[in-house]
Amino acid sequence: MMKSTRLWSWLLAAMLLVLWEVLAAVQGWSLLVLPPPSRIAQSLVQGLVSGFLWPHVGVTLFEMLAGLALGCVLGLVGGVVLGEFPRWRAVLMPYVVVSQVVPKLALVPLFIMWLGFGWWPTVVVTALICFFPLLENTITALQQVDAQQQDLFRLLRASRWQTLWRLKLPAGLPTILAGFRVAVVLSLVGAVVGEFMGAGQGLGALIIAAQGSMDTPLMFAVLGLITLMGWGVYMAAVQVEAWLLRRLSLPVRLASHDFPL
Repeated sequence: MMKSTRLWSWLLAAMLLVLWEVLAAVQGWSLLVLPPPSRIAQSLVQGLVSGFLWPHVGVTLFEMLAGLALGCVLGLVGGVVLGEFPRWRAVLMPYVVVSQVVPKLALVPLFIMWLGFGWWPTVVVTALICFFPLLENTITALQQVDAQQQDLFRLLRASRWQTLWRLKLPAGLPTILAGFRVAVVLSLVGAVVGEFMGAGQGLGALIIAAQGSMDTPLMFAVLGLITLMGWGVYMAAVQVEAWLLRRLSLPVRLASHDFPL
């Protein structure tokens, strides 16, 4: 059944690409407007073989991973603190929400003024984007722990730290990891968006450069590369989640075989 699903998924993708290629040839679409898949693939292969794209890929991956690490630490620690102390949550949660509703692209010029040019502004933007899902899921996970189990820990005179470490975090781990999966995807979005302004390298900066030189095939090639990178890091996050849940003998809600590609 799974092989059949994968086959149909690949067939659908192939049909869409062939239709795109045929329409581009029949309609005579300009390369500046919508290049055919063959021209996009040629641009992508040339960039990879020549080594032109690899430095940009490395910069974006570094900024994504650094921002993800910073955002996850802030999200997990903040989620535990706000989940364990309702009074702090009531005071600080409005400020957390405000930090998320402000458009991150509008903050990039401020971060450039404060932190200078380079990778720091992009890392900070990425951390701001990806920390909220983990924070929210951590708070939710800690609040949904079974009340009877908490009563049992209280009867055993377990401390707050023991209850958190031995009951709440293990029980809420699937929900926390679900937030981590979302944060992984958003971290790549944050890195690319952060590179749109003030960055000299990176896939986001390359998109802006290709737009300036009206190289539409290169723009589509970079977008395709970003898509492949996003899919790869998401599947890696799914694998890590499944491995960790199996190690702790917890049910695996999502695995790599759930995705037909």
